[in-house]
Amino acid sequence: MEKILFVNACIRPGSRTLTLARRVLERLGGEAEEVDLARRPAQPLTAGALAERDALIGAGDFTHPMFQPARQYAAADVIVVAAPCWDMSFPAVLKAYLESVMVLGVTFSYSPEGMPMGLCRARELIYITTAGGPLAAGDLGYQYVKALARTYHGIPRTLCFGAENLDVQGADVEAILDGALAEIDGAEL
Repeated sequence: MEKILFVNACIRPGSRTLTLARRVLERLGGEAEEVDLARRPAQPLTAGALAERDALIGAGDFTHPMFQPARQYAAADVIVVAAPCWDMSFPAVLKAYLESVMVLGVTFSYSPEGMPMGLCRARELIYITTAGGPLAAGDLGYQYVKALARTYHGIPRTLCFGAENLDVQGADVEAILDGALAEIDGAEL
């Protein structure tokens, strides 16, 4: 059975993004291991934590608990990230989480020429988002996560599902969400 990692950056109760993510998880089947960033937010790296992390990486010791998120991420077959669009990106807790999984020697390495090489097992990363308004200039949150997945983690396939304009006056929120759910239902996951 595939290992599904669900990174839940849906902070608000009743999250519309979470509604879409649950449908994706249902479609994937199997058991998903959830990282709930609302309950257990990743902490941004401080100078002290960064120094400790660098020393452990230099020693090749990845057994420290600070590397658990990176080991979990690298071992997943499918990664599902649910993050509402906030300020043209995603909530800060997701950025802190992504910093915690960017570990040289666990999720990526460098070639002798200095090119990033992915060490993750995942065949795909699925990003789910919703926005109150239009996803202006594209969803920069998805573009960032997609770039990390493909360039650094070696994840060959990324998908994005979303719903936008949910808070626009007069919007038919139910119809917009139904459209996004139908897109998920029709996708090859």
